[in-house]
Amino acid sequence: MKTLLLHDNEKDIEAAGEILSRGGLVAIPTETVYGLAADALNGKAVESIFKAKGRPADNPLIVHIADLADIERFSLVSEFPEKARLLAERFWSGPLTIILPKGKSIPDEVSAGLDTVAVRFPSHPTAQKIIRAAGVPLAAPSANISGSPSPTTAAHVMNDMNSKIDAVVDGGECSVGLESTVITLAVNPPRLLRPGGITVEQLESVIGEVDVDDAVLNELRNGEKAASPGMKYKHYSPKARVVLLHGSDSSYINYVNSHDDKGVAALCYDEDMSEITLKKFSLGGRDDSLSQARRLFSSLREIDGDSDITLVYARCPDPDGVGMAVYNRLIRAAGFEVIDLEKL
Repeated sequence: MKTLLLHDNEKDIEAAGEILSRGGLVAIPTETVYGLAADALNGKAVESIFKAKGRPADNPLIVHIADLADIERFSLVSEFPEKARLLAERFWSGPLTIILPKGKSIPDEVSAGLDTVAVRFPSHPTAQKIIRAAGVPLAAPSANISGSPSPTTAAHVMNDMNSKIDAVVDGGECSVGLESTVITLAVNPPRLLRPGGITVEQLESVIGEVDVDDAVLNELRNGEKAASPGMKYKHYSPKARVVLLHGSDSSYINYVNSHDDKGVAALCYDEDMSEITLKKFSLGGRDDSLSQARRLFSSLREIDGDSDITLVYARCPDPDGVGMAVYNRLIRAAGFEVIDLEKL
C-alpha cells in the first residue's frame, strides 16, 4: 500500500474525507498528537486501526467530532448529563475527552466491549475539516506503532505508518504535544483517567470534585481492564530503556555525569543542558510544564534516531498541573522504573 502525504488544502481534505468515508485509514493532525482515524461507526474500518498499530483490542478508542450536535445526530451516547454540558461549554473544542454511557451506534470495536464511549471535539482546524469532509465521527488513537512515543509531526507518522495506512494529512507540529485529558462521567464523583492539557484544577473549577484514578500515577492492577487509552503498563516508550531519576538538580547532574558512556543519554531540563557531559535531549524548561509537554515525545523520537543509545536517564517531573500529564507519560515510558537519588 502506498501511503499518500496530503496537505491542508481543499482538494486534499476532500480526498482524506473520501478515503475515510469508504472505510480507509487516514492519519490526521490534532492539537494534541496525530491521530490514526477511521469511521467510528464502521466496526470493520475500526478493526484496521488495531491491525495497523499492532494495538491490543482491549484498549478503547476516542471518537472525534466536529460539532457538538454530532453527539445527538449520530447517537454516540445514551445520555449527556449536566456536567458533560458544562465541560463541553468550557473546554470544547479542545484537548478534553469525556467518557459517557455509549449510544446505540457505537460498535464494540471502538469501546473495547465496555458500556461507555470516549468523545472529543478537537480544536485543530484541519482535524475539524477532515471530520466534516468524512461526514462521520472518527475513531482515532495516536498514529504510531502501539507502545512507542506518540507522533507530533507528519514525519513521525510516516516513520511508523508508511505503507500501512492510506494517507497522512500534514497539518504542522501539534501545539499541545500530549494526548487529551480523559475524564469519565460514568461514575460519581467524576474520575480523571488520563491527565493532559486540561488539569484537574481546571476540571474542578467547572464541575466540582474530581477523583484521580490510581492508575494515573501508578501501574494498572493485575487483571484490571483499561477504561481509557493510555492506562496500560508500558506505553510511549523509545527503543532504549528509560529510567526516571528523582532528586535535586545537582544530584541528577552528578549521577548522570558519573555514568558517561556511549550508550547512555540524558533527558533533562533546558537548565541542565550546559552541565551534562554525555548525550542530552531537552525535556523543556524546569518550571515550564507546557514546554515539557510539547518536547517530550519529540525528544523520545530523537533518542530513537540514535541507535547507539541503550539507556536514558530522565528527569522526574513535578506531577502538578500539566506536569501530571508529563509524569504520567514518562513513568509509563520507563515501565515504572524510578531511582530516588536522595536515598542512594
